[in-house]
Amino acid sequence: MPTIPVVCALILRGSSVLLAQRPMGKHLALKWEFPGGKVEPGESAEQAIRREIAEELGCEIAVVAALPRSLHEYERGTVEMIPFICHLLEHSAPPVAREHEALAWVERDNLEQYDLAAADWPVVQAWRSVPLGDSPSTAAATAARL
Repeated sequence: MPTIPVVCALILRGSSVLLAQRPMGKHLALKWEFPGGKVEPGESAEQAIRREIAEELGCEIAVVAALPRSLHEYERGTVEMIPFICHLLEHSAPPVAREHEALAWVERDNLEQYDLAAADWPVVQAWRSVPLGDSPSTAAATAARL
């Protein structure tokens, strides 16, 4: 089975990050995740994350930094998680749960209270290695060293 490239956005607001709850009837129903989705053929990972967030949440993001990629094996196949630290653009509409059950802004230290999809935990660990309060350029430099 081929590995599926999946982008995800850690959309930050202060020390909180946006989580989305997967819909009923889908794989991993009601698990929480960082929003995103599959990279389409001919699309870069950054193009994919901007497209996915616009489609799923109706908002526009700026990519601040890439975090390290990770692989996770599910029964249905292997996903390559491609995470990005992002923030909402100033003129963007607020996120809306178009394809999810719910959205939640969660403090970084409270993520364990949510039933995250297994592939998202390595993303959490990578994000926690970036100091809170970093400016976008410092966050990008820290993430590049990971």
